[in-house]
Amino acid sequence: MTTLTNNARRLLKASGSVAAIGAAMMVAPAAYAQDAEAPLAQAENDNLIIVTARKQEESLQDVPVAVAVISGETIDDFRIDEAADLVSRIPALSVQVGGSGAGAQIGIRGINSSNISNAFDSAVAINVDGIAVSTQRILQTAFFDVAQVEVLKGPQPLFFGKSTSAGVLTIRSANPTPDWEVAGRASYEFEEQGYTIGGYVSGPLTDTLGIRLAAEYQDIDKFVELLPIVPAQDRDKGLTNFVGRLTLAFEPTDNFDATLKINYNEQRSETLNGFTDLFCGPNNAPEPSFLAVFGLAFAPTHDCNINDNRYPGPDGLASISVVPTGLDIGNRDITQAFNDTDLFLASLEANIGLSDTLTLTLLSGYVELDNIYNDTFNSTGQTATGAAAGFAAPFVNTLEQYTQEIRISSDFAGPFNFQVGGFYESRESGLLTAQNAFLPSIVLGPDPATGFTFDWLADRPLSAEAISFYVSGSLDLTDTVNLSGGIRWTDEEKSTTIAFPYVHSFISGPLGAVPSGFFAGPIEFSDSNFSPEVVLKYTPNDDFNIYAAFKTGFKSGGVDNNTLPTGAVLLLNDSDPAVADAAAESLRFDSETSIGGEIGIRSQLANRSLTLNATVFYYVFDDQQIQNFDVAIFNFSTFNAGQTTTQGVDVDWRWSTPVDGLTISGALSYLDAEFTDTFISVQGLDLDGRDAARAPQWSGNVAVDWNIPISNSLEFGINSVVAYTDDYFTTTTNPQAFDPATNIGDLVQDSYFTIDGAVSIGDPDGKWTLSLIGTNLTDEIFINTSAPPPFGAPGTDDRLVTLNRGRQVFVEVGFKF
Repeated sequence: MTTLTNNARRLLKASGSVAAIGAAMMVAPAAYAQDAEAPLAQAENDNLIIVTARKQEESLQDVPVAVAVISGETIDDFRIDEAADLVSRIPALSVQVGGSGAGAQIGIRGINSSNISNAFDSAVAINVDGIAVSTQRILQTAFFDVAQVEVLKGPQPLFFGKSTSAGVLTIRSANPTPDWEVAGRASYEFEEQGYTIGGYVSGPLTDTLGIRLAAEYQDIDKFVELLPIVPAQDRDKGLTNFVGRLTLAFEPTDNFDATLKINYNEQRSETLNGFTDLFCGPNNAPEPSFLAVFGLAFAPTHDCNINDNRYPGPDGLASISVVPTGLDIGNRDITQAFNDTDLFLASLEANIGLSDTLTLTLLSGYVELDNIYNDTFNSTGQTATGAAAGFAAPFVNTLEQYTQEIRISSDFAGPFNFQVGGFYESRESGLLTAQNAFLPSIVLGPDPATGFTFDWLADRPLSAEAISFYVSGSLDLTDTVNLSGGIRWTDEEKSTTIAFPYVHSFISGPLGAVPSGFFAGPIEFSDSNFSPEVVLKYTPNDDFNIYAAFKTGFKSGGVDNNTLPTGAVLLLNDSDPAVADAAAESLRFDSETSIGGEIGIRSQLANRSLTLNATVFYYVFDDQQIQNFDVAIFNFSTFNAGQTTTQGVDVDWRWSTPVDGLTISGALSYLDAEFTDTFISVQGLDLDGRDAARAPQWSGNVAVDWNIPISNSLEFGINSVVAYTDDYFTTTTNPQAFDPATNIGDLVQDSYFTIDGAVSIGDPDGKWTLSLIGTNLTDEIFINTSAPPPFGAPGTDDRLVTLNRGRQVFVEVGFKF
């Protein structure tokens, strides 16, 4: 890096200390007026919604961005408490939770990122209260006391920075209220047999300082239920969640305010893979697991029904339970599945009025995530004696991330305004895991040198540092025409080391893997990017505007840190530098970029009782980052797709009907997403022209919300959502050579409907409510992702599939005063 860049990094880091010191020192008497919900509430009264898609409060009808919004009221009405619950509300959004590596994935319009390796940034950025969180594993955590969720579709680098090549998911938590409020709710869910209790206290501590303290606890007995035929000590896998947040909002003067948010989420789950099943394929018969090295088969313990909410993950083999020294899993039983996550997230935002027309914003963020998990990965089956054959794989994931954003924005009375800003991120990700691939301990016994029963212990940490600067401007060319745009420059560096402190002697010997004590690295990656954006908007009146936007996006590449002790790793320390460099290069993947544009129409009709919006889009993604598990060589393949093109139309509407309290709304998406250039898969197939995964051609929803006054003190509510999703491919690339007779190369999820509904009765002002809530009422089960199963027998047509959550039915009581 140049001296200039290093100085810029230090400047941005130092600005975080300035923000903290400034917030602590600036104390002066003034009326407390910090309430981010007030403008939002007022806007909703006017049938408008306020969003922050360009790092400033704007009406959804005015902002030239394709944004889907879910209000805090909707989140409460339907018990939405995790990202996967959002998919029925937002067409072309996909969320899959569970699995190793990244632990989850999120996609928009068919553009996703790998859920296998945590070395991949998400193509859809995840932003919590202004803080960009660089791990998809955060999708596993719960959210609570949320004011609004916004999903920005299409590239968004100008205002949100890197890793926004496909869009942004933003979660805005509730802020302190100007008057004291105490609210709570408790619910019981019948299908999974779980209860939830939570609430908040909010109000002004002084004239200048507001506080909001919110917390929720959830305990589910049957989060996942195992099949009766699965060998297991416990067939009911439960889950507990604690979510807590402290918010302090300080506004001592008219030209200074600061907001501190401290979040903590503790999740304890008895399953990692969750809703993961085995699809039996065209022959409709379960097939055994198979250890190719020893020619040893295990009778299957899964059935062919992936729609019964019963799952095939067995408990682990007791004989595979001696964990290598250096892997700390606490007091957890290694023969059982578990997934324990502790997340701490803090943000401090300070807004300083430099003048009547200029505002300086400093936003500091800190994220610390600790995760340990253990589960079986399709090693499902049993021996001839009936012993369970679930082969455990314990992981320890850590993340420590610091971000600092600084920006200056103008509010001139004239035709021109601007924003100038910078961003810095530093993060350290740890990945320590004991894994199994060949399982010599089952046949030959523990490693004679150490007594360990796992195949190896891998230590593959990742460090990353990014810096970016942007400038944007907005110019009123006439009273009705506005030209806006800008450019962001990003520079990112990543580095990883690969170590195998322990490798079973049989694997490092006869199988030729690296020996115990192997260490290589650091393997480094760096890249920089310029991402411009231009928008032209025409607003002939207050109820209609049309815009055309040119946008680009960027997601940094990196180094795959999910490697096994075979393949390219064997050559990283080769005596020939050219061979070692080639091995390191094979682990790198290139940055992903996007370019294209959209045309949007925003309109309000019938005296603003009807909102009707539409967006036509066309984007091309180059070097889309792909990772697959290659069962033939039991290794991970990391590469870049040649080109993916997405195009289509998004439409959404909201009608406040003449019937008192009745609102009808909905959204519709048409999507054409496919590979549009030569793309050779690991099986040697050219996928040019094939549709992208999780990219339904048609998807949409219709929602009906009706609040019926019964008296001055009683109101009856009805809420419902019907969502439709067209069929789609469930995997990015063909997992094996395509077989036209069975079509097994392309597992397709058929089209489906889901139905959510809620009825409530209570006080019109929310002093008390009693609700009956149902999500996925028809218990529709659909496939999110599919892949060849580890330990699959040669020629197996079984597929490991991740599914959605089944039906949930809640009874809930709430109060507020």
